[in-house]
Amino acid sequence: MSSNKKVIGLIQMSMGNDPAANLDKAADRVREAARQGANLICLPELFNAQYFCQREDHDLFALAESIPGRSTDRLSAVVREEKIVLVASLFERRAPGLYHNTAAILDHAATGKDNINGIYRKMHIPDDPLYYEKFYFTPGDLGFKSLTTSQGQVGTLVCWDQWYPEAARVTSLKGAEVLFFPTAIGWHPSEKEEYGAPQYDAWRTMQRAHAIANGVFVGAVNRVGHEGGNVILDGVLHPGPEGAGLEFWGGSFIADPFGRILAEASHTEEAILIAEVDPKLSEITRQHWPFLRDRRIDAYGGITSRFLD
Repeated sequence: MSSNKKVIGLIQMSMGNDPAANLDKAADRVREAARQGANLICLPELFNAQYFCQREDHDLFALAESIPGRSTDRLSAVVREEKIVLVASLFERRAPGLYHNTAAILDHAATGKDNINGIYRKMHIPDDPLYYEKFYFTPGDLGFKSLTTSQGQVGTLVCWDQWYPEAARVTSLKGAEVLFFPTAIGWHPSEKEEYGAPQYDAWRTMQRAHAIANGVFVGAVNRVGHEGGNVILDGVLHPGPEGAGLEFWGGSFIADPFGRILAEASHTEEAILIAEVDPKLSEITRQHWPFLRDRRIDAYGGITSRFLD
């Protein structure tokens, strides 16, 4: 396991109507995080636009882009200038009629086009009120991955993936030292008073549990602010659905392998979170809490069944 310390940066940001302006803002925030010392940085899920999956609208497939494409081209310039690794969550157009929710991992040391080290396609796709992702995204077909980057072994999982211990475990078993969870999650305003606090607590607890169970660092990065899902395409505003929209709860955080919070953002403000992490702590934690050693891999066959009657 690598013993080189690294500095994680998470970009908690709000998104406006204009995708081009969001991309410019993201690039500026990444550069700012790098100049604060971060060399391993992650943006929120689908940062190029307001969260458009609040409704089913065929016109919004125009937001999708190829990888490499316009966003990786814009961001790779910052990656090269600042000599960093960046996780960027994008709406990928893979082929006509085939789209994914994809994280591109850009690395200044990667020699491919736009410095793309690799990609991860979101595996678990939700379908809930105001989260109609199955309309837009095909489930990932690349499996869970740990990529070797200039900043060590990096694993990326996306939003709905964060609720599945199997995803974090497999990614960790493949060598990831840091798990990033770019996210777009928030409250239905009508539910916030009754359910808001426990919903956020469950989200935070689940990802801290991934850190503890696997002995890895976790970076969970969310968007912030109220969004109606308004998007400008070719100069025309496509308004979101009637109703209250979503209030994204922010609360981005970085946790160490013991589950301790190293940095945390508020529920309401944009933020750049910075934390130094040392992969040696993962080994020390795993020595004292040897969950990987004591796993009964001979007894877990049922995990691949939908349900055990």
